[in-house]
Amino acid sequence: MRTELENLIRAQHKLISLHSTDERVEFQAILDVARDLERNVQDWTVTTGVRVFSPDAAEPASVAGTDKPELALQYLMRQKRPLIATFRGLAPHTKQPVLRRLLQDYVAQADGRRECAILLDDEELHPRVQRQAVTWRPGLPNGEQLGQIVRDTYRRLKFSFTDTVEVDLRKSEFHQLVLNLRGLTQSEAERVVESVIMDDAQLNASDLQRVIDAKRRLLESSGSLESMTIDFDIDEVGGLRGLKKWLRQRRGGFTEKAKEYGINPPRGVLMLGVPGCGKSLCAKAVAADWGIPLLRLDPGVLYQKFVGESENQLRQAIRQAEAMAPVVLWIDEIEKAFASASSSSADGGLSQRMFGTLLSWMQDHREPIFIVATANDISSLPPELMRKGRFDEVFFIDLPGVAARRQIFSIHLTRKRRDPNNFNLDELADASKDLTGSEIEQAVTSAMFLAFADDREVETKDILTAIIETRPLATLMEERIEQLRSWCANRCVPAD
Repeated sequence: MRTELENLIRAQHKLISLHSTDERVEFQAILDVARDLERNVQDWTVTTGVRVFSPDAAEPASVAGTDKPELALQYLMRQKRPLIATFRGLAPHTKQPVLRRLLQDYVAQADGRRECAILLDDEELHPRVQRQAVTWRPGLPNGEQLGQIVRDTYRRLKFSFTDTVEVDLRKSEFHQLVLNLRGLTQSEAERVVESVIMDDAQLNASDLQRVIDAKRRLLESSGSLESMTIDFDIDEVGGLRGLKKWLRQRRGGFTEKAKEYGINPPRGVLMLGVPGCGKSLCAKAVAADWGIPLLRLDPGVLYQKFVGESENQLRQAIRQAEAMAPVVLWIDEIEKAFASASSSSADGGLSQRMFGTLLSWMQDHREPIFIVATANDISSLPPELMRKGRFDEVFFIDLPGVAARRQIFSIHLTRKRRDPNNFNLDELADASKDLTGSEIEQAVTSAMFLAFADDREVETKDILTAIIETRPLATLMEERIEQLRSWCANRCVPAD
């Protein structure tokens, strides 16, 4: 962080902008660079006005009458000494033409003199101001830095509480903890580590999930990305033996051990199949099994009415997923978002542009992001989406077989706090031919309502009655399902 900023200042850039994510750390980096360059820092905020940070002064000195940004700029323009000026929270004021003019005059006056202005903001600058500035991107802490943050936080708390704080992490668990902290700023990482240690005066394997929960909360108010809560594991998904085996083999693909072995992280899977057969459930199960957060990209939110906003929404979603990595990124019903990308459409090429952006990112990204895309209508998908390199594999999820249906009944009965051994699972599996997993779940639910209304315990016959009354999707959409099976026969890997 410090090296990049120092290089920008030595290159005599007069206006530097930063979309601030961790103001405390970023401002400290500025102070450290200023000390190395033997310059004062004159910092402005709307609450304090200008304050002078001098390397030889213990406390900053306040400058009276500089609380307004235009007064602060006029004061700084009168300075003759080399300095670094920082403005924190100036973005809303750049909408004023007078301030933009003053800022432009300040930059012109600074040309040829050893000084620069750095704008730290969590809002967007006015476009005219942004065009004058060079962007400084400090980035988030890397794995080595996050590991040091964990060690430093632990030592600080251990010293503060007279050795009552203990750590119990194996090397692999420590690496997983650092991996789970990725995407957090330094301050956020410090707070998360401090909170999990202070909870029980320990740092152990049980804290790994706490870190994931903290990352999930960061996305609660985001637009296109939704953080999903996972409350089950992959063993609660019936059938799909081939897909489960494939996922188990790649479970450690994001670890340091895999990297040292020479394995590239898995990139993702595309799951095609009949609606209600567990595609979406698998996306959640992957995240639960691998112990990493699940983010859902809502294609419907991507498309905005203003020109350029849709592409910006997609880019923001991608950047946010990269910052939160390692994650499972779930794109549900991907054909609905980019169906018109494979044909001429009336959207002025918007779908093609967005689809091109997504394809390029899927091919080139290096962050530990595992993409799970699901689709029901393969004919709507552009063929270039399915080639190797973008997805590791394309799976076809068909209606569950007899063994899978038996397992699904057992899973749902267990979830309803019923003993599966009290039911004739073989009879239920035979009777539920052509039912999807979700239809089997609804049959169990309907049977329980039927028994509850009669004030008795649910029995096999109640579930059989619910099955008979079900009109399966396989019957209603028989032609489309057969067409899908025919297309996938020699193109996809069977999931079961």
